[in-house]
Amino acid sequence: MSEAAVAGPPQASDQYVQSLARGLAVIRAFDAQNPVMTLTEVAARTGLTRATARRFLHTLVELGYVRTDGKTFALTAMVLQLGYAYLSGLSLPQLAQPHLEELSLKLGQSTSAAVLDGTDIVYVARVTTRRIMNVGITVGTRFPAYATSMGRILLAGLPQDKLDEYLAKAEIRKITPRTVSSAEELLAILDQVREQGWCLLDQELELGLMSVAAPLRNNVGKIVAAVNVSLQAQHVASQADPKAYLDSVRKEIIATAEAISADISAKR
Repeated sequence: MSEAAVAGPPQASDQYVQSLARGLAVIRAFDAQNPVMTLTEVAARTGLTRATARRFLHTLVELGYVRTDGKTFALTAMVLQLGYAYLSGLSLPQLAQPHLEELSLKLGQSTSAAVLDGTDIVYVARVTTRRIMNVGITVGTRFPAYATSMGRILLAGLPQDKLDEYLAKAEIRKITPRTVSSAEELLAILDQVREQGWCLLDQELELGLMSVAAPLRNNVGKIVAAVNVSLQAQHVASQADPKAYLDSVRKEIIATAEAISADISAKR
């Protein structure tokens, strides 16, 4: 759901390598909604000419990162190596996973952890009980931060200058009829999230999907990631007291977030 169009760097320097940026843009053009594309589609999503896109695609094919049947292109498993070094050096997934597994078992729901990357959140840990979204979620999946519970936790934790940078870059639009559609609307929600310390998202990313998120903090109290529980709106509505059920989920995710935050602080 993230845009892969090529955009120039905020302030290109003489150290900036445009060809590398374009090659990475071609890789990022592939996502859950566009796993297989034609040359024309890749060119359109990256903003490159067909000739330029063709050169990058065939270079990636020769390097083993992309495969082709002569008409369409798709990423290969080799691209996982690009993110492995980052994940292997990140202690957060290892610290969060056992807590997420325990919470998932207790609630019978899927749980996740994510960090902020540009205008998106990126999943770094995930425990799945069932697929409740049309788009499958795995480690590495990206979603627009403004339309997710974990994203709103992370945005609420940003200093004002960084939040201003985010708002200048993000395309805030309706994904479902319930999604916020303006910066003013989002800022009001972030104020509430910041004040209460948790976030409930009600079918703004996908109809039928709800989630409750809480922040993960380091030893100085800075929000470094977020965790959430995914819920089916129908399941919530079927409870004898939906409000009380959501309150119990909120308490559980907050307790889990505090436990993981304690582990993060202890490791530093």
